Amino acid sequence: MDLQVENEQLKKELIELRQKLKEALEQIGKLEAQKGQNSRNSNWPSSRDKGRKKKRNQNLRQKSDKKTGGQPGHKGHTLEFSETPDKVAIHRPEKCAHCEGNISAERSETEIKRRQVIDLPPLKMEVTEHQVGTVVCPNCGQSSEGQFPDKLTQPVQYGAGVKSLAVYLKNEQLIPYGRSQQLLTDLFGCSISQGSLENFMTTAATKVEAVIEKIKAGLVASTGVHYDESGFYIGGDRQWLHTAGTTKLTYYGPHPSRGGKALEAIGIISEFTGIAVHDNWLTYWRYEQCDHALCNVHHLRELNAIEDTFSQPWASRFKLFLLSAKAVVEQAKAAGEYTLSLDKVAQIERLYTKLVTAALNANPPPPDGWPQGARGRPKKTKPRNLAERLVLRRDAVLAFVYDFKVPFDNNLAERDIRMLKVQQKISGCFRSDHGAQSFCAVRSYISTLRKQNLSVWQALNSLFSGPILEPDYSPG
Repeated sequence: MDLQVENEQLKKELIELRQKLKEALEQIGKLEAQKGQNSRNSNWPSSRDKGRKKKRNQNLRQKSDKKTGGQPGHKGHTLEFSETPDKVAIHRPEKCAHCEGNISAERSETEIKRRQVIDLPPLKMEVTEHQVGTVVCPNCGQSSEGQFPDKLTQPVQYGAGVKSLAVYLKNEQLIPYGRSQQLLTDLFGCSISQGSLENFMTTAATKVEAVIEKIKAGLVASTGVHYDESGFYIGGDRQWLHTAGTTKLTYYGPHPSRGGKALEAIGIISEFTGIAVHDNWLTYWRYEQCDHALCNVHHLRELNAIEDTFSQPWASRFKLFLLSAKAVVEQAKAAGEYTLSLDKVAQIERLYTKLVTAALNANPPPPDGWPQGARGRPKKTKPRNLAERLVLRRDAVLAFVYDFKVPFDNNLAERDIRMLKVQQKISGCFRSDHGAQSFCAVRSYISTLRKQNLSVWQALNSLFSGPILEPDYSPG
């Protein structure tokens, strides 16, 4: 009897140990996968790759056979002579180089050689004094006083040029206020308080409020818009920076939420009826009034991770499939075509289905079903999750095949958001919500101007001198 009890106890312990071993192996697998993550096989930024040996031969970008530098036939560029120089310095000989006789200033030159120097004029502040005079009328004997220009509200104040430069340094060159103060002092001998610099930024943000609303309206009316979001620190707390953009327009908006609250507050995708290009963040799929296209560069990174960690052959074949489909579309575009033939589309769909089926077969559910995760959902492997997504989201994955106006990736949104990530690296987090909102408003204006090849410097000056230089708001 004692042996039976002991045997049952040992069986129970064995089952518990097997379960613990299974959980430990799963945890080890997760840690190994995390250890192998980098910017090539995940959404990590390249800055997190420090100390990791990068596998250059596995980069997503295809290697070119071109040599570095200018290509054959490339027209070189050099400094060109100006036909309208601002100053001309004459260097005449005063004595003959042979007999040392004096040469009269009236004697004309027989030949002139030219050399030009392109340089900055002396950098200094220009002070303009405005005086209002009082004059007695000779007819009635009453005094009349002149009027200061409307923009002169203080006894001494900074002009549009200084304000524009301060906003340009902060918002376009991403220079912190402290270093902007030092630059203005070093170059112009002008010591401006940080409070004044912040006031200039607030004024610029107020001026562009109407412009931002028109940008948002243009985005809502566009046929295709790129969306993305990224962590954004304000006052030391992690918030989220949301962006929506086309090749002509850009909008930035910070918000404490990453999900639906933010998108509803921003109010672009909630009214949008075109094609939304984005990653697989679940919140975007809640908007069913618009079509969706997924970023395939994200898929390529995930496939790289499956290759590295799980060594599943279907991942390599699916990468080749995506890149080949992209090449087919690009060749058709280069040939002046607007769509692929129905046969070619059907062929791509058949290959897609075959590869996705192989992915599912390579990652079957365990005999006792998927374990339950912390939130009650099945806890599946990364390859299985990707395979199921490829089944569920086929139309969004192949959107670039069905419609040539849809890009293969979401790089436009990632480029838009990258500079604000650079700002955080250079200047650190924003100290207040107000400062972050002001920065994003002006940056939306600047990014839109850049996309339309308009002068940012002239535009910033127009915010303080008027009228405001406005971009084209027509849908992209």
